[in-house]
Amino acid sequence: MLIRRVSGNIYFALLMAPVFMGGCAVSKSGADTGRLVLRQQGSFAIGGTVVINPGAFDPIKDGAYNPVNPSTAGQTLHVDHAYVFYQIPEYPRKLPLVCWHGHGQSTKTWETTPDGREGFQTIFLRRRFPVYLIDQPRRGHGGKSPQPIHLIPTADDQLWFGIFRLGVWPDFYSGVQFSKDPEALNQFFRQTTPNIGPYNPEVNMDAVSALFNKIGDGILVTHSQSGGLGWRTALKNPHIKAIVSYEPGGDFIFPEGEAPDSILLGGRIIRPATVTLQEFQALTRIPIVIYYGDNIPDSPSTNPGQEQWRVFLAVARRWRDVVNRYGGDVTLVHLPEIGIHGNTHFPFSDLNNMQIADHLSAFLRQKGLD
Repeated sequence: MLIRRVSGNIYFALLMAPVFMGGCAVSKSGADTGRLVLRQQGSFAIGGTVVINPGAFDPIKDGAYNPVNPSTAGQTLHVDHAYVFYQIPEYPRKLPLVCWHGHGQSTKTWETTPDGREGFQTIFLRRRFPVYLIDQPRRGHGGKSPQPIHLIPTADDQLWFGIFRLGVWPDFYSGVQFSKDPEALNQFFRQTTPNIGPYNPEVNMDAVSALFNKIGDGILVTHSQSGGLGWRTALKNPHIKAIVSYEPGGDFIFPEGEAPDSILLGGRIIRPATVTLQEFQALTRIPIVIYYGDNIPDSPSTNPGQEQWRVFLAVARRWRDVVNRYGGDVTLVHLPEIGIHGNTHFPFSDLNNMQIADHLSAFLRQKGLD
């Protein structure tokens, strides 16, 4: 890749062998691979708090680091911020996409796919959307926490292979939209990253809300665990003008008195959170689209990697109906039902992610969000 700055803009020239069609550089896969021009890019921390230790810091006495017994008197610790990397294209659309990863993930979720193709970060930059990628607090680049955590290395790759619906180890599902190249699976396993502090939903939501306060109106794009946090963040921040949620878990919010009494999942009971109807109605004022992929059964399954998504999809359908009954605008897309097959828990990085992106672009256009 060749990068140069001209008149304040950053030019990215991809050095590959494109096929030229109608004046545009297009790869053999149909993806645009021509020059990408950015108006601006950068990164910053957002949100968080400052811990102030009692006492007074002496820059002479305490200024030299003592590895055996360092003094922390009077010193500060900046913690619980999110890290944000952003890129703004040359002729940006009016609303940015703010992309929030799921459990065990980071900004890498939205970047280059495990098999080396462009991810949603670049695909939507090419479609002239400003794109903001988040590492939530206590994760990745936002890793500073005020509380300790004991990290225990755990061998669990095969567990996540199943939960993320690539297949039943060691076999991939038939027709799955994930590369069979062993290096793609290697890259996929290596993109996971742990929490570097105790998981705290309120801390995460506060940081993402602070981001929207900084940048103004935008579209929140969530994945998996951040799906439930996304609904709650939208309740507190009117700058969230739409939500795109890829495979959210069961953390849906219902009005008081309308949540399912109990949802059985693997021997445990799930009870969705509730808020007042007045609070809940904030979710009826913005367009919302939810996506689920393939290999989710219609009836209870002994395969735990499928069963939890059957339950979550059922809760999502019920939640859609409640929001829309109060005048909301929720679209739930079960991809195989519209003829798009083989998607995993990561449809935005699957082999057909361009098709997934096209569907989202059509939704944004329909709702006047582009």
